[in-house]
Amino acid sequence: MITFLFLWLGLSRVESLTYPAVISPQDPTLVIGSSLTATCSVNSDLHLKAEDLYWTLNGRRLPPESYKVLNGTTLSVALANLNGSRQQSGDNLVCHSRDSSILAGSCLYVGLPPEKPVNITCWSKNMKDLTCKWAPGTEGETYLHTNYTLKYKLRWYGRDNTCQEYRTAGQYSCHIPKDLALFTPYEIWVEASNRLGVAVSEVVMLDILDVVTTDPPADVTVSRVGDLEDQLSVRWSSPPALKDFLFQAKYQIQYRVEDSSEWKVVDDVGNQTSCRLAGLRPGTVYFVQVRCNPFGIYGSKKAGIWSDWSNPTAASTPRSDRVPGVCDPKSGEQNTTLRRELKQFFGWVKKHAYGCSNLSIKLYDQWRVWLQKSHKTRNQVLPGDKL
Repeated sequence: MITFLFLWLGLSRVESLTYPAVISPQDPTLVIGSSLTATCSVNSDLHLKAEDLYWTLNGRRLPPESYKVLNGTTLSVALANLNGSRQQSGDNLVCHSRDSSILAGSCLYVGLPPEKPVNITCWSKNMKDLTCKWAPGTEGETYLHTNYTLKYKLRWYGRDNTCQEYRTAGQYSCHIPKDLALFTPYEIWVEASNRLGVAVSEVVMLDILDVVTTDPPADVTVSRVGDLEDQLSVRWSSPPALKDFLFQAKYQIQYRVEDSSEWKVVDDVGNQTSCRLAGLRPGTVYFVQVRCNPFGIYGSKKAGIWSDWSNPTAASTPRSDRVPGVCDPKSGEQNTTLRRELKQFFGWVKKHAYGCSNLSIKLYDQWRVWLQKSHKTRNQVLPGDKL
């Protein structure tokens, strides 16, 4: 009995040294804009008075006018219109003695309940997995640690499953790596929870076959088209992971010049695995990328999801053999001049080449002579003309 008494007295002594004061309420959770009155009660064994105490919030001393002495060993502090916590682990409210020693601390969790997650989108890489992303709601920031859980199940049967991999595709995403069924729709939703409540998203229904994406097209090559100074040929291979599946694909190409960050996109490539880029600048290095959108997999009527772009592949167009002169027009002016002269040429042909099915070099030379005479006549200034 005596041994037990000594042990109890020793434990009480340790507790009094470990917890010299108590803050109440301890670690409260509050909504933004709330007010709080907290108290610090000092252990009487310390022989400290309430007047010997002061408060800090996140290391910043709170003004004395917010204090109130409740009794000889208890000091309160009033906090009004609280803002969201600066850190998700809570704001630190600390009670100190006059010599700056820490007597007790409490974490204030000030924030908002979660909103319903929105904009759930999912994709399946080569029909082997499923990845989903979402947005945390219109406001998003809750100032509190908020857990997001993606759940899914087969639409007509089966139990709820919980996604486990939340780091594969970035924030607000989850990756399901295996054990997925084809030809059966899934129900997918996201639950958000924190200290202030729980919010559940709308349920999204999807079939894996309708959200397939692929690896980027492989073996992308870019080469010159003979000596054509304004063209490049682009070729690629279909995504290898889907070569054994019955599917169609449509492709996009984007390209840019070496010294520009602006990409131009070619949309109408279709299902072919080659394309010729025309209207390019002579003697210029171009970077080219290709991506793929699979559709019609196993008869699915929905479009797939665009793959990532392939790695950039570079090639240069041949240099122009024409030596620029002092009056050499810019490329834009060249195109405009060419279109105008072609229009004039075909108009001249209609008048001077009745019944001709082939346009010979001789006929073109005759038109050039006519064009030069026409320009010379227009550029003459007669003595009576006004300038």
